[in-house]
Amino acid sequence: MSGGTARRLAISIARFTSILLPASQGSWSRAMINEVAELDDHAEALRFAMGCLWAAVVQAAAHHFSGSDTKVRSAHHHETEATPMEQFRQRDPRAIGLACAAGAVGLGAVYLTAAQAPWVYIIVNGTAFVLGLIAYFALVWGGWARTRRSGAIVLALAFVLVATALFGASADGATRWIRVGSLGVQVSLLLLPLMIVAFARNRDSLGMAGLIVAALALALQPDRAMAGVLAASLLTLAILRFDIRVGMALVAAVIAFAVTLVRPDTSPASPWVDRILYTSFGVHPLMGVAVLIGALLLIVPAVYGFGKSSAHKDVYAVFGMVWTGVIVAAALGNYPTPLVGYGGSAVLGYVLSLASIGRVAATR
Repeated sequence: MSGGTARRLAISIARFTSILLPASQGSWSRAMINEVAELDDHAEALRFAMGCLWAAVVQAAAHHFSGSDTKVRSAHHHETEATPMEQFRQRDPRAIGLACAAGAVGLGAVYLTAAQAPWVYIIVNGTAFVLGLIAYFALVWGGWARTRRSGAIVLALAFVLVATALFGASADGATRWIRVGSLGVQVSLLLLPLMIVAFARNRDSLGMAGLIVAALALALQPDRAMAGVLAASLLTLAILRFDIRVGMALVAAVIAFAVTLVRPDTSPASPWVDRILYTSFGVHPLMGVAVLIGALLLIVPAVYGFGKSSAHKDVYAVFGMVWTGVIVAAALGNYPTPLVGYGGSAVLGYVLSLASIGRVAATR
């Protein structure tokens, strides 16, 4: 990375950091931006800006998590949904997940800028996050996670995966995408996380059938990464809270994963999409660290929710396994690196899966 690029990136990070800070820190924000601009060494300016960004994130977290639980009104214990800011003040893992998603997309934008990716990639990821927020609010306020008919929706979405396998866009022997204008949408990465988490929350026969059909679709496509994610997530659910529906869906998922293992998967790595957990360090060591932090942010709501929830640990564990699986797949093969790499499907899929968690954050 050239010195001029490093300097521009450092200034961009400093300006982004100033947005995170409260208005009372305005003088500190201006001093930070001036310091970044005046440092003689470009690399030192970039390191200083990254340090300021980390300090701002820590300060924001400390500010939001220092509030007392007594401020939570008793009305919030009913089935009505709180506003997003109220969710955050209540330490709702869903709101924490939205903050983590924003952080991951932001760190991804920093990496994409440093790696000289086309600007449209950053715009696509940002647009996907905004669309995800709109869909999240619609699902949460519409009572998606509370509905007892989620199984029927999971089954319907499974047939979308089958349709993608049969009629979708193909590349290198795989048929995983649909075309939206000039963009390719990976349907499994968009829909499957929501489907898995919804089934973990409401395990009915229709949901089981939906995941069995989804397993068939993943074997047809083939999609080794998401078939592995489905199998690992259902295995986690079976270990924590087994029933016959989980067992039958797990058997189908394992068979589908085995099929994808024997079918060839020759898709090459795409720049700024695949393998960036490694290639980002070639751009700059700090960019590699930023990508790793962004990836790890995705499992923070699962870890926090698992520790906080007394009755729904299985839902959080499954959510965490879904996104851990996606990250592991990206580390092991030529599969998209979620949120920190280019790809709106993962951004939308992550936010939609947060909506499926529902209000399950009971204190211990």
